[in-house]
This record gives sequence, structure tokens and C-alpha cells, in this order.
Amino acid sequence: MSFSSTKPPQPETPQRHFSFIEEIKIRCWSFLAFCALRLLAATTRKSQIGGEQVLSYWQRREQIILSFWHGRILLMPFPYRGQKACIMNSAHRDGEIITRVIRRFGISTVRGSSTRGWMGGLKGMLDAYQQGYDLVVIPDGPRGPRCQAKSGVIQLARATGAPIIPATYSAAWGVTVSSWDRLFIPFPFSRVLYVVGSPIYVPLDATKEVVEEKRQELEAELIRITTQADEYFAGESVTVGKTMLEGTPQPLPPR
Repeated sequence: MSFSSTKPPQPETPQRHFSFIEEIKIRCWSFLAFCALRLLAATTRKSQIGGEQVLSYWQRREQIILSFWHGRILLMPFPYRGQKACIMNSAHRDGEIITRVIRRFGISTVRGSSTRGWMGGLKGMLDAYQQGYDLVVIPDGPRGPRCQAKSGVIQLARATGAPIIPATYSAAWGVTVSSWDRLFIPFPFSRVLYVVGSPIYVPLDATKEVVEEKRQELEAELIRITTQADEYFAGESVTVGKTMLEGTPQPLPPR
């Protein structure tokens, strides 16, 4: 997602204050993480399957909710072609590092998570949507369980009417970290494939039962496209939505 580097957007919430030592650690890790991302952005060869419908939303200036697993967060800033985006992030140290890194890509944040400050974060995301931002939600964050979607993203879709767009990526060469989310890190100069799944719409009058059905639908779709992205580099075909695509993946559209 190639965001423009501009003045921090309005949804940005106040920065938490850390001790002097913690602040030094955060600045060091933020700088190293940003440099690593810039290296991957410059050296990986990226393509996509299934992104045409997302582009059509952006061409019509329609807002969306992007959703992907925590373990596939690393390269998600690179294929974005929308106007502006906002993500909910936690206020602890790891969340602060992520906030400072993605701010350099022009991504706005609001503070909150499914485990702490959810209502404040939800209000911040709704405010951002009203200001014209696309919303970015990691449904198994911030601490898992891994690849199990929580209902927060469904509630946002019900409140806004925006479609949820499941997305993922995989790479020919990379390493899976032994963290709770099994973070996948592509190597420099690797081929990277982004796969976009079928949009998920949530009715404004969705009942508790419908919310749960949509949560399960999102979880299943993210698992499906992530498996298919991984299998692509093992020589398997890729299925997106209801269509089997066996052709050559398309390059990312120009910025």
C-alpha cells in the first residue's frame, strides 16, 4: 500500500508517554523496522490476483474496510492505491513501534484493540470513516488467537455499510517467525503475490446471528486465500472468489 507521506491525518490520537529508556528502544526499533520495509519495498517483485474489484471501488471514490491476518501484516502497506487509510493499533510498546513505522507511510492510527480500549478505538475508526478514510482491521490482533477472526470488523462494516475486503500475500522465499501470529517475512529479491478475496457485506440491520455468520465467513475467506497464496509458490493454481484464475498474476497498478 503506497501511502503518501504527508502531515499526520486527523484521526491520529495522542501519543502515549514512555520512560526515557523505553523511548530510546522504541525509536531504535522503529528506525530499523522502517529501513527493513524500505529494503523489501525496493527489492521484492510484486504481483496481484483479484484486485480489480478493489480498484473499481477506489476509482468510484467508495470507501472499503481492508482485512488481513496479523501474520501477513508486514508487506500490506505496499499495494494500497486508495486515497487514505486508518488502522486501529494498541497503545503498548509494540503497538507504538508499529504506529511510528506506518506513520512514515502516511497511515493514520487510532488507539484501541479488541482487548483494551475497544470502544474508544471503535469511535475513532468511525470518525475516520466519516472523514473519508478507508479502514484497516486485523481481525486476529493484537494477541490472537491466530487466524481466528473477532467480530469487531463485522461491527464496523454494519455501522458504515462499507464492504470488507479480505487480503493476504505470500512469497517465493521467506521465513516464518516463531511468534504467536507466525509472522511471514519475505526475503529481499523474492517474488511476492497478493491475493484479494470476495467482498463481504454486512446489512445495517444485521442481528447477532448474522454478525456471527459474517464473522465466520470472513475467517473462512482469509484462511482460503492465504492457503491459496502459499500454494501458488508450491505450483498450485489460485482461486479468488468464485473464479479459478490460472493465468499469470497481474502487476500492481501504478500509483
